[in-house]
Amino acid sequence: MEIWLILTCLMAGLVYGFAGFGAALVYMPIAVALVDPVMAVAAFAVASLGSILTVVPQAWPQADRRATLTMLAAAIALEPLGVWFLRTSDPTALRWAVSCVVFVTLAALLAGWRYRQVPGLPAWLGVGAGVGFLGGSVGLNGPVLVLFQLGGRDEVARTRANTIIVLSFSSFALLPVMGLQGAVTREAVMTGFIMLPAYALGGYLGRRLFIPARAGLYRGTAYAIIGVAGVMGLPIWG
Repeated sequence: MEIWLILTCLMAGLVYGFAGFGAALVYMPIAVALVDPVMAVAAFAVASLGSILTVVPQAWPQADRRATLTMLAAAIALEPLGVWFLRTSDPTALRWAVSCVVFVTLAALLAGWRYRQVPGLPAWLGVGAGVGFLGGSVGLNGPVLVLFQLGGRDEVARTRANTIIVLSFSSFALLPVMGLQGAVTREAVMTGFIMLPAYALGGYLGRRLFIPARAGLYRGTAYAIIGVAGVMGLPIWG
């Protein structure tokens, strides 16, 4: 089981490093098929420290600080509600929820749906709230933010940087939130630390591969990997 989680984290980190999104979309469908959803989310919150060490330092100078910090604050505020939902829901139902969110997000990305309005404080707060609730409830903090960011007018590097900052810190913030609700076990923490090097390595390699001029190629590759992960995570496989 651990080897599959490690390999999944490596692939998730790689996608995250070069595309700036998609780590949880790759990790969660497979992880919830291998372990309890609560443990899967908690372990990934620990492993997310790897992205803070490898991709955040480069992203921070390029990010829109006001937008990212506003979204991050809203995300952290809604995470407790999401974690409560995670703790009290049926594991099989959560697996279906994860798969549904993955496929709906992928369909929206492939269809070219984007948030087209000029963003401001209300939009940032709303997106952040969506990041926090989905991150806490099904471990997928990225979909709302990705659709929002990819529809913006910022250059690719800034869009990627904003996404990395919000997703990395909101993922790591889940750990104390889950701890306060008694949803973090010793096993989850240990599993997260086992996954962390693979996730960090994937993020580092992905960051090294990132070239803004090839953004379309990165997105296409990320979409394909997300799709495969979504299919693999369907509850129909047992």
